Amino acid sequence: MKKIYIDDFISCTFLSFTIIIVILNVGMRYFFNSPIKSAEEIATICFIWSVFVGGASCYRKKMHMGIDILTQSLPKKFKNYVELLINIIVMSMNGAFFLLSLKFTIISRVKPTAVLGISSMYVNSSLIVGFGLIFIYSILEILKTIKIMLGKKGDENV
Repeated sequence: MKKIYIDDFISCTFLSFTIIIVILNVGMRYFFNSPIKSAEEIATICFIWSVFVGGASCYRKKMHMGIDILTQSLPKKFKNYVELLINIIVMSMNGAFFLLSLKFTIISRVKPTAVLGISSMYVNSSLIVGFGLIFIYSILEILKTIKIMLGKKGDENV
């Protein structure tokens, strides 16, 4: 049975809502000449969530583009060290982005969105979730690489 990860579920749900609201709004505008006033903002919020949480899902699945010509030409021993270094850099950067996202989201809680008037905190919290998940996934990758370097077989599905 295939695992369903929370990042995949959140990203797919918000992307589905984006598509549904856009199609619904086009239909309302075309057939009834009465578009949904908040449709653009709702679609934008849903799309933002799908992008940041989907980015975490892509990182977990190693779907991000990268230049691996250097690592492919290295011996296995050095390849693991380079991979470890890259994962430490990714972890550090996403840890910093996570902390900055927390600050940004806390500051934005008093700013309402343009049409719906809800707190921007609900939109910006997608940054916290996305960068937080990448931070966690990079820690798991570091642990997996260390296991491999120590001679233990790493779990390929982490």
